[in-house]
Amino acid sequence: MGKKSKRGSGPRPGSNRAERVAARKARQIAALAPPPRPFGGLAAECDLVALRTFVASATARVDLVEPGPPAPELTSVLADDDAPLREVVPGVRNEVTLATVLPGAIPALVRETRDIPEGFVGLQTEPDRVELGAELAAAIEWAAHAKPGEQFGPTSSPDLLDIVKADAPLDITVYEDFSWWFPPGTDVPPEIAEMFERANDSVLPTARLRTAAGVGAPWWVDAGERAHLRWIRPEAEDDLMTALARLHAAGRLTLGEGSRFAGSFRTHGLLVPVFDLDNEMHHEEWYPGVDQFETWLGDALAQTAPLTPDERSSRDGIRGRQVTLR
Repeated sequence: MGKKSKRGSGPRPGSNRAERVAARKARQIAALAPPPRPFGGLAAECDLVALRTFVASATARVDLVEPGPPAPELTSVLADDDAPLREVVPGVRNEVTLATVLPGAIPALVRETRDIPEGFVGLQTEPDRVELGAELAAAIEWAAHAKPGEQFGPTSSPDLLDIVKADAPLDITVYEDFSWWFPPGTDVPPEIAEMFERANDSVLPTARLRTAAGVGAPWWVDAGERAHLRWIRPEAEDDLMTALARLHAAGRLTLGEGSRFAGSFRTHGLLVPVFDLDNEMHHEEWYPGVDQFETWLGDALAQTAPLTPDERSSRDGIRGRQVTLR
Protein backbone atom coordinates (compact mmCIF):
# COMPACT_ATOMS: atom_id res chain seq x y z
CA MET A 1 0.00 0.00 0.00
CA GLY A 2 1.51 3.31 -1.07
CA LYS A 3 2.34 6.10 1.34
CA LYS A 4 0.02 9.03 1.67
CA SER A 5 1.24 12.08 -0.20
CA LYS A 6 2.49 14.88 1.96
CA ARG A 7 0.40 17.99 2.16
CA GLY A 8 1.87 20.98 0.36
CA SER A 9 3.84 23.50 2.35
CA GLY A 10 1.49 26.41 1.54
CA PRO A 11 -1.42 27.44 3.77
CA ARG A 12 -4.73 25.61 3.39
CA PRO A 13 -7.11 27.68 1.20
CA GLY A 14 -9.64 29.49 3.36
CA SER A 15 -7.57 29.17 6.54
CA ASN A 16 -6.63 32.09 8.76
CA ARG A 17 -3.02 31.70 7.72
CA ALA A 18 -3.97 31.90 4.05
CA GLU A 19 -5.82 35.14 4.73
CA ARG A 20 -2.81 36.58 6.54
CA VAL A 21 -0.48 35.60 3.69
CA ALA A 22 -2.83 37.18 1.13
CA ALA A 23 -3.11 40.36 3.20
CA ARG A 24 0.68 40.58 3.51
CA LYS A 25 1.13 40.18 -0.25
CA ALA A 26 -1.48 42.87 -0.87
CA ARG A 27 0.38 45.26 1.45
CA GLN A 28 3.67 44.52 -0.31
CA ILE A 29 2.13 45.20 -3.72
CA ALA A 30 0.55 48.43 -2.45
CA ALA A 31 3.89 49.57 -1.01
CA LEU A 32 5.60 49.07 -4.39
CA ALA A 33 2.86 50.77 -6.40
CA PRO A 34 3.44 54.38 -7.48
CA PRO A 35 1.34 57.05 -5.74
CA PRO A 36 -2.19 57.22 -7.20
CA ARG A 37 -1.83 61.02 -7.47
CA PRO A 38 1.79 61.65 -8.53
CA PHE A 39 1.30 65.44 -8.49
CA GLY A 40 -0.73 65.47 -5.27
CA GLY A 41 0.07 68.32 -2.91
CA LEU A 42 0.85 70.80 -5.70
CA ALA A 43 -1.47 73.70 -6.53
CA ALA A 44 -0.70 72.99 -10.19
CA GLU A 45 -1.74 69.30 -9.96
CA CYS A 46 -4.70 69.53 -12.37
CA ASP A 47 -2.74 71.45 -15.02
CA LEU A 48 0.20 69.05 -14.71
CA VAL A 49 -2.19 66.17 -15.39
CA ALA A 50 -3.51 67.98 -18.47
CA LEU A 51 -0.02 68.74 -19.82
CA ARG A 52 1.02 65.18 -19.13
CA THR A 53 -2.05 63.53 -20.64
CA PHE A 54 -3.54 65.34 -23.62
CA VAL A 55 -2.24 68.88 -24.29
CA ALA A 56 -0.06 68.76 -27.40
CA SER A 57 2.27 71.78 -27.33
CA ALA A 58 2.72 73.98 -24.28
CA THR A 59 5.36 75.12 -21.81
CA ALA A 60 5.30 76.51 -18.27
CA ARG A 61 8.11 77.96 -16.15
CA VAL A 62 8.26 76.04 -12.88
CA ASP A 63 8.90 77.80 -9.56
CA LEU A 64 11.58 75.90 -7.67
CA VAL A 65 12.12 75.84 -3.93
CA GLU A 66 14.81 78.42 -3.19
CA PRO A 67 18.31 77.04 -2.56
CA GLY A 68 19.96 77.73 0.75
CA PRO A 69 22.18 80.80 1.25
CA PRO A 70 25.82 80.56 0.15
CA ALA A 71 28.45 79.66 2.68
CA PRO A 72 30.38 82.66 4.19
CA GLU A 73 33.62 81.66 2.51
CA LEU A 74 31.91 81.61 -0.87
CA THR A 75 30.41 85.05 -0.26
CA SER A 76 33.89 86.44 0.35
CA VAL A 77 35.11 84.87 -2.89
CA LEU A 78 32.36 86.70 -4.73
CA ALA A 79 33.31 89.99 -3.12
CA ASP A 80 37.03 89.61 -3.88
CA ASP A 81 36.95 88.18 -7.37
CA ASP A 82 33.58 89.38 -8.66
CA ALA A 83 33.09 85.90 -10.15
CA PRO A 84 29.72 84.93 -11.66
CA LEU A 85 27.43 83.71 -8.90
CA ARG A 86 26.41 80.47 -10.60
CA GLU A 87 30.01 79.31 -11.05
CA VAL A 88 31.02 79.44 -7.39
CA VAL A 89 27.89 78.93 -5.31
CA PRO A 90 26.55 75.37 -5.14
CA GLY A 91 22.76 75.34 -5.31
CA VAL A 92 22.40 78.26 -7.74
CA ARG A 93 20.36 76.76 -10.51
CA ASN A 94 19.28 77.12 -14.10
CA GLU A 95 15.78 78.31 -14.80
CA VAL A 96 13.56 75.30 -15.53
CA THR A 97 10.63 75.11 -17.92
CA LEU A 98 8.17 72.22 -18.05
CA ALA A 99 7.10 71.16 -21.54
CA THR A 100 4.48 68.81 -22.85
CA VAL A 101 7.00 66.97 -25.02
CA LEU A 102 10.61 67.52 -26.08
CA PRO A 103 12.27 66.44 -29.37
CA GLY A 104 12.50 62.67 -29.36
CA ALA A 105 10.28 62.55 -26.25
CA ILE A 106 13.40 62.71 -24.06
CA PRO A 107 13.02 63.51 -20.33
CA ALA A 108 15.13 66.68 -20.18
CA LEU A 109 17.70 68.93 -21.86
CA VAL A 110 19.58 72.14 -21.12
CA ARG A 111 20.36 74.88 -23.61
CA GLU A 112 21.91 78.35 -23.45
CA THR A 113 19.30 81.11 -23.57
CA ARG A 114 19.98 84.79 -22.95
CA ASP A 115 22.58 85.11 -20.18
CA ILE A 116 22.01 81.86 -18.24
CA PRO A 117 21.23 78.26 -19.18
CA GLU A 118 17.63 77.07 -19.20
CA GLY A 119 16.54 73.54 -18.44
CA PHE A 120 13.57 71.94 -20.18
CA VAL A 121 11.75 68.95 -18.70
CA GLY A 122 9.28 66.90 -20.76
CA LEU A 123 6.12 65.57 -19.18
CA GLN A 124 5.30 63.22 -22.07
CA THR A 125 8.30 60.92 -22.37
CA GLU A 126 9.38 57.79 -24.19
CA PRO A 127 9.41 55.29 -22.60
CA ASP A 128 6.59 56.25 -20.27
CA ARG A 129 7.58 56.98 -16.68
CA VAL A 130 6.47 54.46 -14.06
CA GLU A 131 6.99 56.41 -10.83
CA LEU A 132 6.01 59.69 -12.41
CA GLY A 133 6.36 62.04 -9.44
CA ALA A 134 9.80 60.79 -8.38
CA GLU A 135 11.17 60.60 -11.92
CA LEU A 136 9.84 64.05 -12.77
CA ALA A 137 11.51 65.46 -9.65
CA ALA A 138 14.80 63.84 -10.67
CA ALA A 139 14.53 65.31 -14.18
CA ILE A 140 13.81 68.79 -12.79
CA GLU A 141 16.74 68.55 -10.38
CA TRP A 142 19.05 67.49 -13.22
CA ALA A 143 17.82 70.26 -15.55
CA ALA A 144 18.37 72.83 -12.80
CA HIS A 145 22.08 71.99 -12.52
CA ALA A 146 23.28 70.48 -15.82
CA LYS A 147 25.31 72.39 -18.38
CA PRO A 148 24.12 73.04 -21.95
CA GLY A 149 24.76 70.04 -24.18
CA GLU A 150 25.03 67.51 -21.36
CA GLN A 151 23.21 64.23 -21.87
CA PHE A 152 20.38 63.55 -19.43
CA GLY A 153 21.40 61.29 -16.57
CA PRO A 154 19.93 62.07 -13.13
CA THR A 155 21.98 61.13 -10.08
CA SER A 156 19.50 61.99 -7.31
CA SER A 157 15.96 60.98 -6.36
CA PRO A 158 14.41 64.00 -4.63
CA ASP A 159 10.79 64.36 -3.60
CA LEU A 160 8.75 66.51 -5.98
CA LEU A 161 7.47 68.65 -3.09
CA ASP A 162 11.09 69.37 -2.07
CA ILE A 163 11.88 70.68 -5.56
CA VAL A 164 8.75 72.53 -6.73
CA LYS A 165 6.95 75.25 -4.75
CA ALA A 166 3.74 73.57 -3.65
CA ASP A 167 1.55 76.68 -3.75
CA ALA A 168 2.75 78.04 -7.10
CA PRO A 169 0.34 77.88 -10.05
CA LEU A 170 1.62 77.36 -13.58
CA ASP A 171 1.82 80.24 -16.06
CA ILE A 172 1.19 78.16 -19.18
CA THR A 173 1.92 79.16 -22.76
CA VAL A 174 0.04 77.16 -25.40
CA TYR A 175 1.50 76.97 -28.92
CA GLU A 176 0.13 76.23 -32.37
CA ASP A 177 3.24 74.21 -33.26
CA PHE A 178 6.60 73.11 -31.85
CA SER A 179 8.72 76.04 -33.01
CA TRP A 180 9.73 76.63 -29.36
CA TRP A 181 11.83 73.47 -29.62
CA PHE A 182 14.54 75.59 -31.21
CA PRO A 183 16.10 78.87 -30.01
CA PRO A 184 15.13 81.94 -32.06
CA GLY A 185 17.02 82.14 -35.35
CA THR A 186 17.84 78.41 -35.41
CA ASP A 187 17.12 76.44 -38.58
CA VAL A 188 15.43 73.07 -38.26
CA PRO A 189 18.11 70.37 -38.63
CA PRO A 190 17.52 68.32 -41.82
CA GLU A 191 17.66 65.02 -39.94
CA ILE A 192 14.58 65.89 -37.90
CA ALA A 193 12.69 68.08 -40.38
CA GLU A 194 10.22 65.32 -41.30
CA MET A 195 9.56 64.43 -37.66
CA PHE A 196 9.15 68.12 -36.84
CA GLU A 197 6.56 68.53 -39.61
CA ARG A 198 4.60 65.49 -38.41
CA ALA A 199 4.64 66.84 -34.85
CA ASN A 200 3.32 70.20 -36.02
CA ASP A 201 0.52 68.50 -37.97
CA SER A 202 -0.65 66.76 -34.78
CA VAL A 203 -1.28 69.99 -32.85
CA LEU A 204 -4.97 70.88 -32.44
CA PRO A 205 -6.30 74.31 -31.46
CA THR A 206 -6.19 74.28 -27.65
CA ALA A 207 -6.94 76.75 -24.85
CA ARG A 208 -6.90 76.76 -21.05
CA LEU A 209 -10.08 78.39 -19.70
CA ARG A 210 -9.91 80.49 -16.52
CA THR A 211 -13.05 80.26 -14.40
CA ALA A 212 -14.50 82.50 -11.70
CA ALA A 213 -13.83 80.09 -8.83
CA GLY A 214 -10.67 78.70 -10.39
CA VAL A 215 -11.20 75.11 -9.25
CA GLY A 216 -9.52 72.45 -11.37
CA ALA A 217 -8.29 72.91 -14.92
CA PRO A 218 -10.79 73.17 -17.81
CA TRP A 219 -9.12 72.63 -21.20
CA TRP A 220 -10.84 73.26 -24.55
CA VAL A 221 -9.67 71.63 -27.77
CA ASP A 222 -11.05 71.72 -31.30
CA ALA A 223 -10.81 68.14 -32.52
CA GLY A 224 -12.37 68.73 -35.94
CA GLU A 225 -15.99 67.66 -36.16
CA ARG A 226 -16.53 68.52 -32.52
CA ALA A 227 -14.74 70.48 -29.85
CA HIS A 228 -14.27 69.10 -26.35
CA LEU A 229 -13.89 70.47 -22.86
CA ARG A 230 -11.93 68.26 -20.47
CA TRP A 231 -12.16 69.53 -16.90
CA ILE A 232 -9.58 67.98 -14.60
CA ARG A 233 -10.98 68.15 -11.07
CA PRO A 234 -9.11 67.88 -7.73
CA GLU A 235 -11.94 66.37 -5.65
CA ALA A 236 -12.03 62.77 -4.46
CA GLU A 237 -13.58 60.60 -7.16
CA ASP A 238 -16.58 59.41 -5.13
CA ASP A 239 -17.46 62.95 -4.05
CA LEU A 240 -17.24 64.28 -7.60
CA MET A 241 -19.17 61.34 -9.06
CA THR A 242 -21.96 61.89 -6.52
CA ALA A 243 -22.12 65.60 -7.39
CA LEU A 244 -22.24 64.87 -11.13
CA ALA A 245 -25.08 62.41 -10.50
CA ARG A 246 -27.06 65.09 -8.65
CA LEU A 247 -26.58 67.51 -11.55
CA HIS A 248 -27.54 64.91 -14.15
CA ALA A 249 -30.77 64.07 -12.34
CA ALA A 250 -31.55 67.81 -12.11
CA GLY A 251 -30.86 68.42 -15.82
CA ARG A 252 -27.80 70.54 -15.02
CA LEU A 253 -25.01 68.35 -16.37
CA THR A 254 -24.43 70.76 -19.25
CA LEU A 255 -22.46 73.83 -20.31
CA GLY A 256 -25.45 75.23 -22.16
CA GLU A 257 -26.84 75.02 -25.69
CA GLY A 258 -24.47 73.27 -28.06
CA SER A 259 -22.89 71.13 -25.34
CA ARG A 260 -23.37 67.50 -24.32
CA PHE A 261 -21.92 65.58 -21.41
CA ALA A 262 -19.83 62.85 -23.07
CA GLY A 263 -18.65 60.94 -19.99
CA SER A 264 -15.56 60.96 -17.83
CA PHE A 265 -12.17 59.36 -17.51
CA ARG A 266 -9.75 58.95 -14.64
CA THR A 267 -6.06 59.61 -14.98
CA HIS A 268 -3.25 60.04 -12.44
CA GLY A 269 -5.75 59.63 -9.61
CA LEU A 270 -8.13 62.36 -10.79
CA LEU A 271 -11.55 62.30 -12.44
CA VAL A 272 -12.03 64.29 -15.65
CA PRO A 273 -15.58 65.12 -16.84
CA VAL A 274 -15.74 65.61 -20.62
CA PHE A 275 -18.20 67.67 -22.65
CA ASP A 276 -18.68 67.62 -26.43
CA LEU A 277 -19.10 71.15 -27.78
CA ASP A 278 -20.24 72.90 -30.93
CA ASN A 279 -16.95 73.83 -32.60
CA GLU A 280 -18.57 76.73 -34.44
CA MET A 281 -18.29 78.62 -31.14
CA HIS A 282 -15.00 80.21 -30.08
CA HIS A 283 -13.64 78.86 -26.80
CA GLU A 284 -14.22 82.22 -25.07
CA GLU A 285 -17.94 81.96 -25.86
CA TRP A 286 -18.18 79.06 -23.41
CA TYR A 287 -17.25 81.10 -20.34
CA PRO A 288 -20.85 81.85 -19.24
CA GLY A 289 -21.78 78.16 -19.41
CA VAL A 290 -18.57 77.06 -17.72
CA ASP A 291 -19.01 79.55 -14.86
CA GLN A 292 -22.65 78.52 -14.39
CA PHE A 293 -21.71 74.85 -14.31
CA GLU A 294 -18.95 75.56 -11.79
CA THR A 295 -21.51 77.20 -9.49
CA TRP A 296 -23.92 74.28 -9.83
CA LEU A 297 -21.14 71.78 -9.22
CA GLY A 298 -19.97 73.61 -6.11
CA ASP A 299 -23.50 73.52 -4.71
CA ALA A 300 -23.84 69.81 -5.51
CA LEU A 301 -20.52 69.01 -3.83
CA ALA A 302 -21.72 70.76 -0.69
CA GLN A 303 -24.85 68.60 -0.39
CA THR A 304 -24.76 65.77 2.14
CA ALA A 305 -28.22 64.19 1.78
CA PRO A 306 -28.38 60.58 0.51
CA LEU A 307 -28.88 60.20 -3.22
CA THR A 308 -32.42 59.83 -4.46
CA PRO A 309 -33.34 56.85 -6.67
CA ASP A 310 -33.05 59.06 -9.77
CA GLU A 311 -29.65 60.32 -8.65
CA ARG A 312 -28.40 56.78 -7.97
CA SER A 313 -29.55 55.77 -11.45
CA SER A 314 -27.68 58.76 -12.89
CA ARG A 315 -24.52 57.80 -10.99
CA ASP A 316 -24.69 54.24 -12.33
CA GLY A 317 -25.07 55.56 -15.87
CA ILE A 318 -22.12 57.95 -15.54
CA ARG A 319 -19.91 55.23 -14.06
CA GLY A 320 -20.87 52.90 -16.88
CA ARG A 321 -19.28 55.30 -19.38
CA GLN A 322 -16.13 55.92 -17.37
CA VAL A 323 -12.71 54.83 -18.59
CA THR A 324 -9.20 54.86 -17.13
CA LEU A 325 -6.37 56.24 -19.26
CA ARG A 326 -3.39 55.50 -17.00
